[in-house]
Amino acid sequence: MPQFGSGLTLFLSLMVEAMPFLIFGVLVSGILLLFIDEQRLIAKFPKNPLLGALSGSLFGFLFPVCECGNVPVARRLLIQGASAPVAIGFLLAAPTINPVVIWATWSAFPDQPEIVVLRVVFSFAIATIVGWVFSWQADLKPFLQPNIAALMPPSPGSSTAESPEPTGLLKSGTYFLDQPGNPVALEAANLDAVLAIASPQRKSLWDKLPLLLENTIQELREMGGVLVLGSLLATIIQVSVPRNIILAIGQGPVTSVFAMVILGGVISICSTVDAFFALSFASTFTSGALLAFLVFGPMFDLKSMGLLLMVFKPRAVFYIFAIVFQLTLVFTLIINLWIS
Repeated sequence: MPQFGSGLTLFLSLMVEAMPFLIFGVLVSGILLLFIDEQRLIAKFPKNPLLGALSGSLFGFLFPVCECGNVPVARRLLIQGASAPVAIGFLLAAPTINPVVIWATWSAFPDQPEIVVLRVVFSFAIATIVGWVFSWQADLKPFLQPNIAALMPPSPGSSTAESPEPTGLLKSGTYFLDQPGNPVALEAANLDAVLAIASPQRKSLWDKLPLLLENTIQELREMGGVLVLGSLLATIIQVSVPRNIILAIGQGPVTSVFAMVILGGVISICSTVDAFFALSFASTFTSGALLAFLVFGPMFDLKSMGLLLMVFKPRAVFYIFAIVFQLTLVFTLIINLWIS
């Protein structure tokens, strides 16, 4: 019974602390996606690969989406002609480099500002590096699913042969809301019509508000479930695993980092609230380990891997995973070894 009481207290405290940030993040994401015309912003991105990766990594300040919302937005950026460094930089950085997540992390770690600063710095650096690496591929289409490649504008020097028509890969979750409850599938045949539907200039305020409400409800339904499961898992680990085992793993400068990277990849908790999950381990795990969880998880977890495979071929997803994993380990191990 004492364990149950402690676990219930921990679970409820995580939920109460995290839920306002989740609601705020979903609202801001929906407002920006419905009321800002990103086509104009895409035209302003620099053509230089490194500068494109840098600007794409900072794009999350305008589109503060978590690791569920970043994949559809990155896909749309590619379809509308954004370069690979811009799209991939945004894809990896947006779940962390945005005001909602920075605010939530600061609220979770008010006495450890270095956690907030280093999370932003490491996430920005990794996203920029990965985006820049993918710029070496002159044509990104070989790394994309045929469905997405068919929707992209032709790259300079590419063949003008007809692209394969989309198959069933995009049937689930690849649509825009024409009217509340009336999704329109994104396919090559109706691409222009779908982009017109999604353009903020095409709808009045009264048309956008019901879409915003439905989008908010749908995202809260999905993200709220993930938050509950993540909080429950954190509670179970804290209550059921013997304290001496947690201390042995958490205090090791190397083992703690590996443990939290794995946990970040498996738990798949929303970046809007993952700082409160990490906070429950702050007293037992090293700073580098906490950073490993906060940096790696939003970029690559089991939930986002499924979404990534809707856009990229498995080979490209593996490359993204390998680079992000290695850079996260290097950066966070340096922090642990430097502190110790």
